[in-house]
Amino acid sequence: MQGIELSRRFYDEVVGPWLARDFPGLRHAAGLIGYGSELLGFDDTMSQDHNWGPRVWLYVTEADFAAQADAIVANFADVASEAFEGVPVGWFNRPHLSGKGPHWRSDDRHGLEVRTLEGLAGDVLGTGVEDPLSNRAWLGLADQWLLEITGGAVFRDDDGRLTALRERLAWPPRDVWLYKLACQWRRIAEEQAFVGRTGFVGDELGSRVIAARLVRDVMRMGFLIERRYAPYPKWLGSGFARLPCAGELAPILARVLAADAWKRREAALAEAYAALGRLQQARGVPGAIAPRIGPFHERPFTVVNGEEIMAALRAEIEDPELRALPVLGSLDQVTDSTAVIEAIAGRARAAIAALFDDGEAGALEEA
Repeated sequence: MQGIELSRRFYDEVVGPWLARDFPGLRHAAGLIGYGSELLGFDDTMSQDHNWGPRVWLYVTEADFAAQADAIVANFADVASEAFEGVPVGWFNRPHLSGKGPHWRSDDRHGLEVRTLEGLAGDVLGTGVEDPLSNRAWLGLADQWLLEITGGAVFRDDDGRLTALRERLAWPPRDVWLYKLACQWRRIAEEQAFVGRTGFVGDELGSRVIAARLVRDVMRMGFLIERRYAPYPKWLGSGFARLPCAGELAPILARVLAADAWKRREAALAEAYAALGRLQQARGVPGAIAPRIGPFHERPFTVVNGEEIMAALRAEIEDPELRALPVLGSLDQVTDSTAVIEAIAGRARAAIAALFDDGEAGALEEA
């Protein structure tokens, strides 16, 4: 049994009936969101050695949290069995936060945690639960954060606020999407000729490294075009395999990585770029233009018209502030540093804001 189903049964058969009996009338949302491979459906037997088991996150109002959160986690520990469906209920082999935080309570004897949506929204989004996010604020949110909120499952939602928050974050607004697509094409445009340039001077290792970077950029472009959030590296390939476009792209990208000569590597990448361009048109992306494969100026390297595609997408952005930003990207387009992406959300947002507000940002755009 996979973790989501295990936790759903744990709520339906154990937690929910217990709450109805011991805390009658408590309005709450229950589900499993946040961290864990099971939230994406990627958990297997190896996943069960840590951070896995019957667990439920319970969301209550701030008033009920202040009045009852401690009692809920303490009282459940007194009645919870040691195992559910043969799986230990306690936090076995699981790194776990201490039991008390400003917006959450837990107990290492069981997997029931009590939280508030206000805490979730404040910590991750830097806003109130129902406050709109500005287009620029969206750029400070990593895909993995958004997956942690919108993935998993909701088992119950009395007031609908958790469901509404997940729906609001299901995908960025149109202009943010176009900006991120433009920035991803710029990433490709900046390095695509280097696969051939390094190979031309006999640097096969360097050519392979750049090709691998571009394969990842193509994969992330696939997520963007298909309007899906990309998971962090451990599950990037597994998530990509589920995209509708993977049937065409995955074999091409496999040939890129298997190629033993830079010309074959470069040709397969060009095939992938062309497929992405066609996919944009097929999906009705505003401003999508036909991809053109050709030489890199007068040099004997094969590239796609990435800068033209980028410019066409950027021109479709209606928000003048967003359209005027340098083509740098969102948080996880600017950096793949886990330390930065997993930093306190407010710090990551501040870092992205600083890049855009820096007086030298315009120089980056002209570079």
